Amino acid sequence: MNRSRRKFLKNIPGMLGAMSIPFSVAGVPVNLMGENAFTRMARASLGNDRVLIILQMHGGNDGLNCLIPVSEYELYYSKRANIAIPAKNSLRKYIPLDSTLAPDTQVGLHPDMQAMKAMYDQGRVTMVQGVSYKNNNGSHFRGRDIQFMGGAADEYLQSGWVGRYLEGEIAPKKYPEDFPNAEMPDPLAIEMGSDVSLIFHQEGNIPTSISLDSPQEFADLVGGLEGFIDEAVDPRGIPPGYLEDSPYYNELEWILSLEDKSKDYAARLAEVFQAGSKIAGNKNYPQTYPFNAPKGSLHNPLSWQLDIIARLLSGGCKTKVFLVKIGGFDTHADQVESYDPTMGSHAALMYHISTAMSAFQEDLRIRGLEDRVMTITTSEFGRRIYSNGSYGTDHGTGGPMFIFGKGVKPGVVGKVPDMTKGNVEMQFDHRLIYGNIVKDWFMVNETKLNDVFPGLTSAAGTSDGVKFQQLPLVSEVITGTDDFIGERFSLEECHPNPAKEKTTVRFRINSANHVSINLFDKQGRQVGVWVNDTYAPGEHKVDVDVTNLPAGNYIYQLKSGFFKDSKKLVITK
Repeated sequence: MNRSRRKFLKNIPGMLGAMSIPFSVAGVPVNLMGENAFTRMARASLGNDRVLIILQMHGGNDGLNCLIPVSEYELYYSKRANIAIPAKNSLRKYIPLDSTLAPDTQVGLHPDMQAMKAMYDQGRVTMVQGVSYKNNNGSHFRGRDIQFMGGAADEYLQSGWVGRYLEGEIAPKKYPEDFPNAEMPDPLAIEMGSDVSLIFHQEGNIPTSISLDSPQEFADLVGGLEGFIDEAVDPRGIPPGYLEDSPYYNELEWILSLEDKSKDYAARLAEVFQAGSKIAGNKNYPQTYPFNAPKGSLHNPLSWQLDIIARLLSGGCKTKVFLVKIGGFDTHADQVESYDPTMGSHAALMYHISTAMSAFQEDLRIRGLEDRVMTITTSEFGRRIYSNGSYGTDHGTGGPMFIFGKGVKPGVVGKVPDMTKGNVEMQFDHRLIYGNIVKDWFMVNETKLNDVFPGLTSAAGTSDGVKFQQLPLVSEVITGTDDFIGERFSLEECHPNPAKEKTTVRFRINSANHVSINLFDKQGRQVGVWVNDTYAPGEHKVDVDVTNLPAGNYIYQLKSGFFKDSKKLVITK
């Protein structure tokens, strides 16, 4: 028996509470949530191939400086003048999100959320205002546990909502002998980072985690461990007989199986990561914040995590849920630069999330995965409406959630916060958001939601009285964004048409952007430039002189950002 194994067996009782074996993929620490963490789960596909990414904004995001309340801007400014994002008279001012929204839902985005605005215009983002839970106490640790367990403030569940969802969807199989298997060769969930979060726990089970700088290095290291050739000790992964009647037998049986499972998962992840790396994807993930910010805020911590996930999925990884993390949101002081409230640590965080998610969505599109993947954000609480004297904000209650993907029902859910209060009030309990995602994205029957969120669909509701309600978060048709875009961007038929001397062209855009409208003859040659300028969001009309053009059929084409459209014009003489 080798020395490390002898020491391991000798100290079993003291080790059972601390079984987290960290490892990393391509330099990013991860935790592989093995099947035993979900009570011996078997069926990997869960009936569909959809994937959920949970983006944790660690520390409590200040929602009011990323979704600025347009209709309540004067109150917003009066309560946080030292950190407020400008509305005008500044090169960096808030970006109007959507002029078609009702006045009480109108918001502006932080100026470093340009990429978020572009994704929204293309129907890839849903924003939900005022997400929290009853009796939010503003605690980082307790708030995170409540969000992850999917329960009420006075509940202390030992499991997480993702773990319960997976348990309900997967028929049980004996662990560890049956895992991994041909049906599910991959971990059901992967957490980026060195922690093992409650969100993946099952009642009475222990999540697993393993490690290295890249999938291939991880596979090489695990394959060379002495334990895999130490057949004199536990050739079948069986605990010593003298423990059989002790409370440690099952736990030790699971622990000893980790070696074999690590070897299998390591080889598999190396294989799919390498396969995915050979497939053309988006190589332009953002790396740094281009403006002024504290040194610790300059590097984009999401890009590497999302890049790895895209490659794993592209290579054939069947993992259902990923957890990625970005910290730095506990902005009690120096949330903004004293000389410019649009810059600083929070601005960098908004830039990192917006640009990394934009790059990720493009990567998924290129790899043919965009229909399968949805991302939701979570943060333990929001910040207070009043700023403090340190150019920061203190712990609050409600805050916004962002949902990304081709499968979202784009728009803004909920109204701007009541700015007469000291805190952002709750409009939606977090379980309603998660419940709608589980129901409509993972297509779980509504009657089964009680197994994931206790009491949510019952007549009495949850222990604190929350009852399920349908929210417009997931689109019924994955590619169904044409109506959303058409209501915000359009090129109308010009009038008159046919035209002799003059015609008027009308168009609508939803972003301040450069607009070009060019005229082409039937051979495709450009014969005129009707519009070449920057326009504000809204409806516009331009009168065009066509007297110098010969009679015939023409095409006029509008381009503005991602939006393109063409119409036919007939000129007569």
